[in-house]
Amino acid sequence: MMKYRSRFAIASNILHVARAGNATKTRLMYGSFLSFAQINEYLGFLMANALIMRSEETHIYALTEKGVNFLRIYEELSKLIPIDEAVPVELAAK
Repeated sequence: MMKYRSRFAIASNILHVARAGNATKTRLMYGSFLSFAQINEYLGFLMANALIMRSEETHIYALTEKGVNFLRIYEELSKLIPIDEAVPVELAAK
């Protein structure tokens, strides 16, 4: 079954791939399971919000300090509120 990801989940996937190092646009695209158009949109969003930066010389993407903080907080929230788990039917009906 196909799961839909939130914008924050996709952004965190991209940041996670970039954190591993040597992150070209292609590596980010494949590592995040996004199309070329989608990765361009998300990279624009992440760069506009200073979460990721690109080296003009090497074209490698790296996390900023703000990006590292975002990823840490997102991972902590994911542990507190597991979004991927199914909600029991009894609770969903209330």
